[in-house]
Amino acid sequence: MNNVKVFLMMAGLTALLGAVGSMISGQSGLVMALVLAVGMNFFAYFASAQMVLRMYGAQVVDQAQAPELYAMVDRLRQRAGLPMPTVALAPHVQPNAFATGRDPEHAVVCVTEGILRAVSPDELEGVIAHELAHIKNRDMLLMTVTATLAGAISNLAHFGFFFGGGRDRRDVHPFVMIAMLLLAPLAAMVVQLAISRQREFKADAVGAQISGRPRSLANALRKLEMGAHRIPMDVSPAVAPLAQVNPLAAVSGGGFTKWFSTHPPMEERIARLEALARDPAAR
Repeated sequence: MNNVKVFLMMAGLTALLGAVGSMISGQSGLVMALVLAVGMNFFAYFASAQMVLRMYGAQVVDQAQAPELYAMVDRLRQRAGLPMPTVALAPHVQPNAFATGRDPEHAVVCVTEGILRAVSPDELEGVIAHELAHIKNRDMLLMTVTATLAGAISNLAHFGFFFGGGRDRRDVHPFVMIAMLLLAPLAAMVVQLAISRQREFKADAVGAQISGRPRSLANALRKLEMGAHRIPMDVSPAVAPLAQVNPLAAVSGGGFTKWFSTHPPMEERIARLEALARDPAAR
């Protein structure tokens, strides 16, 4: 069901891109906006791992430097049928973790120093399995494609706002044009974030399969959520979505802002994992 939702949202983004391009500047404008978005995200896709590690202040560690962590990642990646990822440690007190890299052969799994003190070994296995699930599901590629579509929509809207529509767009009512210019980028961002939330649910489910301990992941998520609210993390909002729980939770809001959240509600994630622990077919 998760994959169906993501497919429908991706289809919606594509349709929105076509509608905005057609309304503002026809096929030529659509192609130009898409090429620009592809170029921007192509660079981010291939340079992502090193960029993210720098923004988190993380350092790569080997088997000699972190034997227990390295062995745990190695054991779980074998269960997942993945090549050994690079292992990294971020010097943050807040308990958290993330994965990055353009594909399984260039993947990175990073945990903070705080998580090694905050959770049990079983819970840490659940956390790492969740990150390996992101790698297995190729979520970095999916989110790059999503960002490309959303970026193209935004590019088109900005082009239309500053330069107006093409000569064949004069039949479009000005009010409709203005509404499209203002609302299309917002709608694209909301859909993009919704896809991100769905991938977190999927990573929870696949991670629980890899570790075989959905309740351990649920317990870890409770501790990570508490830690994120209690201990601030100095990290750029640009890379916050990669973390297992929102590292900026201490400064984020609720209510209407949930539509602009990169992470699903924690209580819902935990409820799904608890259901999975009771009945593996629940996913």
